[in-house]
Amino acid sequence: MARKQKITLWEFFQGLGKTFMLPVALLSFCGIMLGIGSSLSSRDVITLIPILGHPWLQLIFVWMSKTGAFAFSFLPVMFAIAIPLGMARENKGVAAFSGFVGYAVMNLAINFWLTVKSILPTSDAAILKANNIQSVLGIQSIDTGILGAVIIGILVFYLHERFHTIRLPDALAFFGGTRFVPIVTLLATGVAGLLVPLIWPGFAAAIRGLGWIINGAGDWGPMIFGTGERLLLPFGLQHILVAIIRFTDAGGTLDVCGHSVSGALTIFQAQLSCPDTHGFAESATRFLSQGKMPAFLGGLPGAALAIYHCARPENRHKIKGLLISGVVACVVGGTTEPIEFLFLFVAPVLYVIHALLTGLGFSVIAMLGVTIGNTDGNVIDFVVFGILHGLSTKWYWVPAIAALWFAIYYTLFRFAITRFNIKTPGRETDNPQFEKTLASAGGGSGYNTPAILAALGGPENITALDNCLTRLRLSVVDSSLVDDAALKAHGAIGVVHLNQHSLQVVMGPQVQSVKDALSALMNVSPA
Repeated sequence: MARKQKITLWEFFQGLGKTFMLPVALLSFCGIMLGIGSSLSSRDVITLIPILGHPWLQLIFVWMSKTGAFAFSFLPVMFAIAIPLGMARENKGVAAFSGFVGYAVMNLAINFWLTVKSILPTSDAAILKANNIQSVLGIQSIDTGILGAVIIGILVFYLHERFHTIRLPDALAFFGGTRFVPIVTLLATGVAGLLVPLIWPGFAAAIRGLGWIINGAGDWGPMIFGTGERLLLPFGLQHILVAIIRFTDAGGTLDVCGHSVSGALTIFQAQLSCPDTHGFAESATRFLSQGKMPAFLGGLPGAALAIYHCARPENRHKIKGLLISGVVACVVGGTTEPIEFLFLFVAPVLYVIHALLTGLGFSVIAMLGVTIGNTDGNVIDFVVFGILHGLSTKWYWVPAIAALWFAIYYTLFRFAITRFNIKTPGRETDNPQFEKTLASAGGGSGYNTPAILAALGGPENITALDNCLTRLRLSVVDSSLVDDAALKAHGAIGVVHLNQHSLQVVMGPQVQSVKDALSALMNVSPA
């Protein structure tokens, strides 16, 4: 592989957003387990279906609830580990280990400062609440939440990149190289922990200010969030906005089972696992799964049908597999990019309209009082967190609004495609590259990775290679050497050039296999 280049600010934020996907993916799965377990062990469901009250079944459901609650109990430390793990270019295991060290030491240092100031030890609930003190990894510390973990993760990443190849004098050589990273992390985060009590009130105030802006918009706050998330998606930066709302004060604060909980998703999951809670807070769920459902379950399938009907009759059978796989990924998996990237590049204005309609769906569903949480906005979330929790979630509004969004998207897309002759899939004529793209993208089986590597300018043009859920993320020596047409001819759905050295290649759900195959061709261990 060619020499490494300095990471640009754009690449840094892209990489940071990508690292959020590892804990969020686990969080989503744990949420489903917790949702199923808590739903099927509730008194209302047992009354409706008495056989579910069998002791052995209840043991299984309680086990699912307890296991599913894991991710929410240790969410900050997972972020502290995942960020250096995902961003480090070498020795990722050392970076992840150092992330845990840094997060634990920061909280120990905070505990030390609070003890010196005679705030601790105490069990006085009023004092603990006034200083935002909670038990973190068994340590009484200021609860810095996800933001504190993100800051530690970034700091550890910087220390790792700076010191993982350090060479010390012979007498200290044992502590050199990768062994030095957790050592310098311990020292740096030990000092950082002493500063947290001094600067954290400012951070907390800034987050509350962001929350005030979004929540101050009233019923339109969810629209601002939903539209912003879609507009950031093509650049891979949506995870940062989503994390702020899901896990910090910007997403709201609520007392649940005697504990103050911050962040929309954190509030929802805390209520889900709290036996004393009946129903879910509308202030939290309005930023969660329910808001995506009009666009994900109705709108984008409507857009896909419009694209199919607008294709040339002789091409419709060729794009059917591509569109069906995209709809399944959207409705069942909550992965929208295979459909969105079919029109993003050929009709950006349509994508902006899609973003606005997605945001509008957030607000409409919230105004109707629906309370369906979790993360993905797919049919699984609809069933597990909507239907299984009874009519109190008002899940019955979702199919009605999704059907309305289906009609709006279908009408809008069909009119725009035909009126402005937008070249969506199937409207091309005698295009051999189009045929090859359909064969690769629609079939979902094997990609010509040597050809993809050649289209990227060869291994010597690639300085960094990674992937997110659907996209290859690359840093290259010269983006002018990248052949966009050849990439699309070999299965790429789209190519996004961010600057002269950074690009993304949208491959779809099989992107991990493509990335691993490219890494093997380049003689590099998968990152």
